[in-house]
Amino acid sequence: MKGLLKFITCGSVDDGKSTLIGHMLYDSKLLFADQEQALKLDSKVGSRGGDIDYSLLLDGLMAEREQGITIDVAYRYFTTNERSFIVADTPGHEEYTRNMAVGASFADLAVILVDASKGILRQTIRHGRICALMGIRHFVFAVNKMDLIGYDETAYKKLEKDIRKLAVDLELKEVTIIPVSATEGDNITTLSKNMGWYKGKTLLSHLETVDVEDNGLEEGFVMPVQRVCRPDRSFRGFAGEITCGQVSKGDTLTVLPSGQKAKVSSILVTDRKEASAGMGQAVTISLDREVDISRGSVLVRDTELTVSRMFTASILWMDDEHLAEGKSFLIKLGTQKLPATVMNIKYKLDIDSGDHIPAKQLRKNEIAECDIALSGNAVFDRFSDHRAQGEFILIDRVSNMTSACGVVLHSLRRSENVIWQKLDITREHRAEKMKQKPLTLWFTGLSGAGKSTLANEVEKQLSVMGHYTMLLDGDNIRMGINKNLGFEEKDRIENIRRVAEISKLMNDAGLIVLTSFISPYQSDRQNARDIIGDDSFIEIYVSTPIEECEKRDVKGLYRKAREGKIPNFTGVGSPYEAPTEPEITVDTSRLSVEKAVEYLMEELKRFL
Repeated sequence: MKGLLKFITCGSVDDGKSTLIGHMLYDSKLLFADQEQALKLDSKVGSRGGDIDYSLLLDGLMAEREQGITIDVAYRYFTTNERSFIVADTPGHEEYTRNMAVGASFADLAVILVDASKGILRQTIRHGRICALMGIRHFVFAVNKMDLIGYDETAYKKLEKDIRKLAVDLELKEVTIIPVSATEGDNITTLSKNMGWYKGKTLLSHLETVDVEDNGLEEGFVMPVQRVCRPDRSFRGFAGEITCGQVSKGDTLTVLPSGQKAKVSSILVTDRKEASAGMGQAVTISLDREVDISRGSVLVRDTELTVSRMFTASILWMDDEHLAEGKSFLIKLGTQKLPATVMNIKYKLDIDSGDHIPAKQLRKNEIAECDIALSGNAVFDRFSDHRAQGEFILIDRVSNMTSACGVVLHSLRRSENVIWQKLDITREHRAEKMKQKPLTLWFTGLSGAGKSTLANEVEKQLSVMGHYTMLLDGDNIRMGINKNLGFEEKDRIENIRRVAEISKLMNDAGLIVLTSFISPYQSDRQNARDIIGDDSFIEIYVSTPIEECEKRDVKGLYRKAREGKIPNFTGVGSPYEAPTEPEITVDTSRLSVEKAVEYLMEELKRFL
């Protein structure tokens, strides 16, 4: 019996994906008696006039059955005499493209359905591109609904030619084309009598015999560390799944990113000691000497992975909110998770033509090439060389939802040529000399809330107490280092990033920094916290209501915004995301300036 085949069915909406898999399971006698009986009963109230509706085996959600479409990914496990299978039946609607991408991420082969009566559609092309992006190398194009075109060979040959051209355009590797009828069962499990002109295999026969082992594509041994196991002081092991190659007792491994080397003293597979282990096995490896290893480290041998903090990637944007340059996320790459920023969008792909289109932002379901910067060194490789260390997801730092998936194309050379210079006079030395703890007091709130007034008064109080301070005000910064930035989302993101970097440098100098910026996006404030450091970042939310801010309107900005003269003004034309867990909150509509400052100074005693 051949090894397990994991495959995905995809294509445009209503191309017959669920029906195809359902008919395959039914004809192969892979259903239990109660499943078969339930299918026949459910079909009586379906859309096929009492005939069996095979899609009901896959479409389990009520909304799916009512609309006759697939919404979520349905996984099915089945076995024939020749092979075991896991199939992911994925939705065709553009709205659910992210669900399709999830299914594609696990698959070795893609079955892309094409409606013979409609031909290649836009979503067919999109799904093909996503499958290629996810590293799928083996494709089957099932030309479905041949019964609707009278099993016409001429029409099929024309469509086959179009598919071959598409495969070249998408740079697909191994491509097989099979004409089928999912509802009638033609060429699903048995060759069709209606298409005597077709001399190839049935779909099931092809799936049972196709070889998806890509031997030799990845070199060396690679194991990302998932967990450090320390059941007692006599044993310290490193658990993870081997993603490439083999390892044996006595092998010398390199630990990345540190570059230290050690020999394998033992290999545990569950609770058994083994002399060696290979790709796909979950193991616990112990070494012959103490080495600093934690989750996210990677054990390697006979291969070179990149240790860097910047790379170029191809991504599929899956979030409802658009992506702007400079936006910050958490990146999950292998077993590593750390803050990351999309520095710039180089271009996005035209789904139909594959042309490169200049872009500064991405919408849902768009594919683009981007440069990504990480907060620290990470271990990765080109996706084409090592799949597990070259694929990643971007996670929204506020909602914790997956915003994008992507693959590493190459590292950015400039990140490898810049090395942090260690200095003899450290932040600790400077802070000790000033006899204070370096902090950044980050005042955030709407325009007119009182941020600058409070920050100015708090700095006076700190100065009287003998502290060394520096106040960074939003307007003053924009008249100097940030005068080249506008007020679009990407400019606001970059404005806050620069301020955070400046604040960190001033904290390194030993100073207490006070910043007064609207900083409307929660993700940007979180990015600032990460840059400055959680122990040094004190978020002060000046929560004055917008009604009170408009009454003050010292600069006349709200009036101009209401008149449409300032289109991206926060609170009117652009949103303000209030902090969820600020260290300090103060409302200047309820307190006088003197009382508010008194309250703030009392609260700050916890941190100074």
